Amino acid sequence: MSRPAAPAPAAASERTGAGRSAGAVYGLLASLMRHTRRDMSLTSLATLSTLRRTGPRRITDLAAVEGVTQPSVTTLVTNLERAGLVERRSDPADRRVVLVALTEAGADYLDARREAGIEHFAELIAELPAEDAAALAAAVPALERLRELDDTRRDPGSPPAH
Repeated sequence: MSRPAAPAPAAASERTGAGRSAGAVYGLLASLMRHTRRDMSLTSLATLSTLRRTGPRRITDLAAVEGVTQPSVTTLVTNLERAGLVERRSDPADRRVVLVALTEAGADYLDARREAGIEHFAELIAELPAEDAAALAAAVPALERLRELDDTRRDPGSPPAH
């Protein structure tokens, strides 16, 4: 079964308002990905981030949230567990259920990646004219709300991001 063709993206010159903002944010995210170390897959990073944001989860829940198959998440979790970034534990509400939880080493790993990204962007922001830096600072609440909206769409049952 073939997938329908995606609509052609609008040319940058045709974008206004929300499309232009979305393009700028997307470009910044792409830049961040180019400037961060590539020692882990994006799915692994997303899984660690989900566990940080929501707490321990079943493998079936992680598969649904990350949009991958349960066997793939099982393999991914096994590799993350071997690296010491996650651990499996029994669910206190139902001992038959196994939950995957972020370890302290996993949290430290995410913190280090986040700090490296923040440093990179802080250096760039420091080179901007003062009025551009102020405009970015004014946009922070809207950017944080966008992240919350994305988290909610991705995993409607999860608690809000911290």
